[in-house]
Amino acid sequence: MQRDGSGCNGPTRREYVTYGGAVVGVGLLAGCTGGGESESVSTETETETETRTGTPRESESTTESETPTDEPYSVTMEPVGTVEFDDVPETWVPYTGDYADMGVALGQSDGLAAIGVRARFGSHLYDELPGVSVDGTDLEELWQDGTGKELFYELDADVHVIDPNFMINRLQWRREDVDEIGTNVGPFVGNTIFSRVYDWHDYAEYTMYDAFEKMAQVFQERARYEAFERYHDEILADVRARLPEETPDIAVLYPADVPPESFYPYLVGSGTQSKHWNDLNVGDALARNDIVDAQAGGGEIDYETLLEIDPDAIAIRLQGEITREYFDREIRSHLHDHDIASELRAVRDDRVVYGGLTYQGPIIHLFQLERAARGLYPDEFGDEELFDRQRVADIVTGEF
Repeated sequence: MQRDGSGCNGPTRREYVTYGGAVVGVGLLAGCTGGGESESVSTETETETETRTGTPRESESTTESETPTDEPYSVTMEPVGTVEFDDVPETWVPYTGDYADMGVALGQSDGLAAIGVRARFGSHLYDELPGVSVDGTDLEELWQDGTGKELFYELDADVHVIDPNFMINRLQWRREDVDEIGTNVGPFVGNTIFSRVYDWHDYAEYTMYDAFEKMAQVFQERARYEAFERYHDEILADVRARLPEETPDIAVLYPADVPPESFYPYLVGSGTQSKHWNDLNVGDALARNDIVDAQAGGGEIDYETLLEIDPDAIAIRLQGEITREYFDREIRSHLHDHDIASELRAVRDDRVVYGGLTYQGPIIHLFQLERAARGLYPDEFGDEELFDRQRVADIVTGEF
């Protein structure tokens, strides 16, 4: 692929974007017509949550295919617009684990070149899927006390499955940086789906399966997408049919430290980080008590505040591979032994559960739904496997 070192000259064969019927370079989107500075953002810490209050615009065009094709095709996804592909991308870079999981689900793990933060990508869960393996420790990490564009040149990916506005508003890139990489390396296509508290996200909002369908278009893997969608619907129908009539109000919390003395609060929104909780029809104890989400500027809450709220259940979000033994030792035991935390109804009733990872795509979601259901309703679900690992593996490997 030829490079143009100027950063804002003509797009390469992959980087055309269509807006309202006119074809323009990515530079128009990314800001080559003006060099505005990026907005001030917080550092890359665990202060991310999501809500969702809309659906993608019905006017968006789609291109669907059952099998990869050698013919040019296009994918339309806000905020970028329509991206033209001459052929199916072989190498790809997501920033967040939700899109990484989608690519793996679509059988594209061999082309996965990097991830934003390894600990936030639940690749360890694939170990339970026969014949599916992604070693997250081998992936290049994009976050290295910041995320520089030089690394994107080194990776030389065919496509960047990242919302360009995430790069600007969360990672402090300039618009011309996004344009440069989109033009000289590979296009950006993606939408920030894990959080809806960002004021800069004022465009179409996608559900997990909305975004997953777009990724299926990128990789021309419609059949795998549809197989996952069918199985997801089956699992969800079964789980929901077994839920009690009254479900708990939960508090989703991220420890400020471990063992915890205070927490960052996360509201149960309708975006992808909350999907497993919404699937289980829980209420939001924090929202009912007017607690402000951490990513929207809410501060830490201590045990005294939590006791005033006194949720039915507490879900502790942690990143990385969290075993039951670790969770019992570092979280549950600490709360049971704590002078104030031990007074919480959720602690007394043994309803302190693992809250899962922030980023989940179609595979990780099934694992997190299963663990959340077991944690909240042990009498109903016990240690039951709520989905067939082999069936999921067969979709990933193409044996379906």
